[in-house]
Amino acid sequence: MKSSTDGVPLIPDQRREALLKHLRREGVLSVQQITQLFGVSHMTVRRDITELEQQGLVYSVPGGVRIASGVRSEPGFTAKSLVEQPQKHAMALEAAALVGEGMTVYLDAGTTMNAMIPALVEHRALTVVTNDFNAVEQLCQARHIDTVHVGGRVEPDNRSSVGPLAAATVRQLAFDIAFVSASSWDLLRGVTTPSESKIEVKRAAMAGAAQSVLVTGSSKYGTFGMYKVAPLSAFDLVITDSGLAAPAADGIRAAGTDLRMVRAEQQPA
Repeated sequence: MKSSTDGVPLIPDQRREALLKHLRREGVLSVQQITQLFGVSHMTVRRDITELEQQGLVYSVPGGVRIASGVRSEPGFTAKSLVEQPQKHAMALEAAALVGEGMTVYLDAGTTMNAMIPALVEHRALTVVTNDFNAVEQLCQARHIDTVHVGGRVEPDNRSSVGPLAAATVRQLAFDIAFVSASSWDLLRGVTTPSESKIEVKRAAMAGAAQSVLVTGSSKYGTFGMYKVAPLSAFDLVITDSGLAAPAADGIRAAGTDLRMVRAEQQPA
């Protein structure tokens, strides 16, 4: 499809809609491919990508743009623990800085959540509720921390407990802050997961919390699982790393979500 029909140039909205159609078919396109498709300049293509990315419709990649991609499964704990360690450490420090003495916090399962524990155990008085077995193992060494594991059905790969039994325990508790992890998220769909058994636990933690905080990496942005957990607007704060593209960040903030992006070397104030 070219930038004109019978010699009449497409207006920007028509061109962007046509670009979306191409991306739905191809998945990803380079800037060079788009300039050739529509006969427009690189600057025009960049403007189109920025506009669509702010709306959460596409996601920029080096040299091009892609459409949202589905996630059918999540990697196990060991595989996740080996990647993006500096980013996870920075996000964990930013999140842990929200915790004060005497609080009761919910810590969702995940490697970034586990990275919060060294900072959490510095507190003299704290209650940590979690569905993560790795977190419990670490917290057992800190006898001054009151630790509650929620029980429920065990998910071996992620070393966590999920499902109705875990959610039932969480519903009996109230939290100052619930820290929630995500394997996939974006502006349009919010937080999603390919695992139905995780939905109830995450929603129960958020429902029982005075403040809900999403802590998740930018590399997971622009992906989606089959099951919706919550829109981004349901969170009081979203913490991610500085790898999130500026147009995407602008779109999230414009939608009214409080967003913090931290650099790997950054320390919380």
